[in-house]
Amino acid sequence: MKLAQNRFKQLRAPLGGSEDATGVERGGLIANPTIALLQNSSLTTVVQQEIERAILQGEYAPGSKLTEADLAQRLGVSRGPVREAFRMLDEAGLVRTEKNRGVFVRDIPIDEAVEIFDLRAAMDELVGRRLARNITPAQLKEIRNLVDSMEKAVKADDAYNYHLFNLKFHDRLVEMAGNSKLTAIYRKLIKELSLFRRLNLADGWLLPISANEHRQILKAIASGDEEAAGRAMFDHAMDSKERTIENDLRRQSRSTAGVASKFAKAAHAERQ
Repeated sequence: MKLAQNRFKQLRAPLGGSEDATGVERGGLIANPTIALLQNSSLTTVVQQEIERAILQGEYAPGSKLTEADLAQRLGVSRGPVREAFRMLDEAGLVRTEKNRGVFVRDIPIDEAVEIFDLRAAMDELVGRRLARNITPAQLKEIRNLVDSMEKAVKADDAYNYHLFNLKFHDRLVEMAGNSKLTAIYRKLIKELSLFRRLNLADGWLLPISANEHRQILKAIASGDEEAAGRAMFDHAMDSKERTIENDLRRQSRSTAGVASKFAKAAHAERQ
């Protein structure tokens, strides 16, 4: 997050001269309120994007509390842009705001994730069909390069970068389909699914399976067969849903086992 601080400094810098406490530049010109508003808006957007990136990449776990003061200090900005960024992230479904408690990274319940996967599968099928019909050679080369990068990440056992390439692959496919409304809806849903998708790919044995599914999507789109491309993307989304459900059950099982172990140890200690 420290790497983003230079961007914030550039946005906070006065345009066209320095300004004193009266709001009048030392050169004698009155500061333009429109420019000031645009600067503040741009800064808020950058802050929002940086916090969002940190959440999506796992720097803040679900349920973690986010504080204005801490993030303002880390990013080198005032608390105002952070407060506004929290509001934007709440609207995007990435955080939740609790009265008198603060702001927390949202933990998506499994039943809600399943609903999102079902919507995603329907959208992906549409995207696959459209791309099989309309994709350009340049676009095909771009997604082929992304699949190649994913496979290299598998060989390197690099789950972190695999996750990033995976996000980019699907985002570009939806964008290439050429429907701006679909792209906007898809991106909002995918942000909410980010936790589950990252945890799925954290299991190293799943990476080659996932990579092969993406290779099959690429082949189907390249073939020009609309039905095959739509089916490949639909099946991939549904397989991801099933893996998510299985992983969630395993996590619940481990959590239950951990609680039971603590109770057993406490009971044993009382008998001593």
